[in-house]
Amino acid sequence: MERRIIHIDMDAFFAQVEVRDNPKLKDKPVIIGGPASGRGVVSTASYEAREFGVHSAMPMARAYQLCPNGYYIRPRISHYRDVSNDIMSIFKSYTEIVEPLSLDEAYLDVTDLVRRDLPASKIAQYIQKDIYDKTQLTSSAGVSYNKFLAKLASGMNKPSGRTVIHYENAHDILMSLPIGKFAGIGKVTEEKMKELEINTGYDLFQYTQMELIQLFGKRGSSFYNKVRGIDNSPVKPTRIRKSIGRETTFETDQNDDDYILNKIRQLSGEVSKRADKHELAGRTITVKMKTHNFETLSKQTSVNTPVHDEIEIYNIAYELYNSLKDQDTSIRLIGVSIGNLVSRTYRNLTIYDFI
Repeated sequence: MERRIIHIDMDAFFAQVEVRDNPKLKDKPVIIGGPASGRGVVSTASYEAREFGVHSAMPMARAYQLCPNGYYIRPRISHYRDVSNDIMSIFKSYTEIVEPLSLDEAYLDVTDLVRRDLPASKIAQYIQKDIYDKTQLTSSAGVSYNKFLAKLASGMNKPSGRTVIHYENAHDILMSLPIGKFAGIGKVTEEKMKELEINTGYDLFQYTQMELIQLFGKRGSSFYNKVRGIDNSPVKPTRIRKSIGRETTFETDQNDDDYILNKIRQLSGEVSKRADKHELAGRTITVKMKTHNFETLSKQTSVNTPVHDEIEIYNIAYELYNSLKDQDTSIRLIGVSIGNLVSRTYRNLTIYDFI
């Protein structure tokens, strides 16, 4: 049976919740993130704010330059999580095969619900209506025969849109798609492709699978398949978290080891608390740092006995930091994480344990 996958993506979710809760913000440029005077980043920008060039992951200082008269709001994650739970319950009322990606988006496999009188696009419409009726929030939906195309479709007609990519139109859409819009192609890979004059899906389509593997390693096979609309990955109703991490961005660039190590100790404690909450331990410990010129560095090590205790994590992170840090280079961000997680109770963990 041909699969039918829906990807639902809430429209500027955090900002939309704030506008709903405070109607005076309607039609205003709303930016959710850290202090405008600090070194945090934009979490979500309303569509009005995006008209000024503000977008997610942008430094808040830059957002303030672009939109000095915007309405800057600190995120209320626990509140957004409550709203997200309402939305996820709507998804689950349609199908048990739901794969949340974050608080504001998820894949749904509705293959078993599709019939002649109830196509997948109509199911997506019902879901969007249910979300609005319950939360007064809008969403965008993508419908297709695999996850990659469904997610691509959900972003094609925002906000409040609904787009279907089927076998008849998939090729034309993929051929005209800018290369940076393909999932898995980040800025570095995009630049490399453009150097090879691969600017659109059509250009990528001209390469054989072997040529792409030679150019991009094992990712080449993924690129070869995606430009042909091939994605056999299932919608996974449970997702096990791969790592637990915490990081902090300093107000000013730091090169004081004592100060930075104190932050690493704090981060180790936060990671430990999160691990204890979910009764997890990790076999791999990683320290990440971002230098003053935005270069990202990281180093990790693995241990035979999984760790979760604050002191154990810190002691390993301490060694990693000292072997990674260049004494002549100041840093703006430091992070600690544990990976290769194992359950201390052997309980099956799902994404709902972490959002």
